Amino acid sequence: MLRLTDVHQKFEVGTINEKHVLKGIDLHIKEGDFVTIIGGNGAGKSTMLNAITGTNMITSGTITIDGNDVTKEPEYKRAKYIGRVFQDPRMGTASDMSIEENLAIAYRRGKLRTLKWGISHREREEYRQLLAELELGLDTRLKDKTRFLSGGQRQALTLLMASFHHPKLLLLDEHTAALDPKTAAKVLELTVKLVNENSLTAMMVTHNMRDALRIGNRLIMLHNGRIILDISGEEKKRLNVPDLLEMFEKASGEEMNNDRMLLS
Repeated sequence: MLRLTDVHQKFEVGTINEKHVLKGIDLHIKEGDFVTIIGGNGAGKSTMLNAITGTNMITSGTITIDGNDVTKEPEYKRAKYIGRVFQDPRMGTASDMSIEENLAIAYRRGKLRTLKWGISHREREEYRQLLAELELGLDTRLKDKTRFLSGGQRQALTLLMASFHHPKLLLLDEHTAALDPKTAAKVLELTVKLVNENSLTAMMVTHNMRDALRIGNRLIMLHNGRIILDISGEEKKRLNVPDLLEMFEKASGEEMNNDRMLLS
């Protein structure tokens, strides 16, 4: 479903501030994989997701999605393959539009536009049913502006919108980091439910090592722009956090010193 081949990402090339953030990433994600991605600050996690979406055009290498070479394609063309949920709950929805209007935009994504007016009764009932499954009380608030929702409600709504049309790839960029622990757990539970029920291929960046081990069938660790660990299957299931820290130290040659990962 996704293949990155010798991907390099540099910024401010040719200047004194040149940064080499991704250093020869080789990664093959199979259809149906749910991959968790961990690493310290500056490891290249979000930069890799931005490279996949086309937010940043890579310096060299190739990227293919579902067999299609998208290396040179701009972000808007790659959007047909990708659903994404960001860390900031405000980024996934339009604050001054209602819940049903946000859902309608996602529902019509990639479809032929017509002059038909508004949202049909059938559509509205479909939205209501989908929202009821989230168990967050949103099915009775279709007319409410999304700016009045909590962070967790907005992330849940964004998740629903991102998975509406079963994207080839669902990217989750620390999408629970800005939420309180109880809400984060609810959104993670919903994430796993949507990914499994829709048989999505997903990549989830997280700082929480327990979540990285518990969720998905595969875990990769980035360090200084390189993949230093790639663990899947039974090996991943057997690991605990101390094991993972030990593996990091062996692979990187240094101790884990990221407070956010250690404290989580």
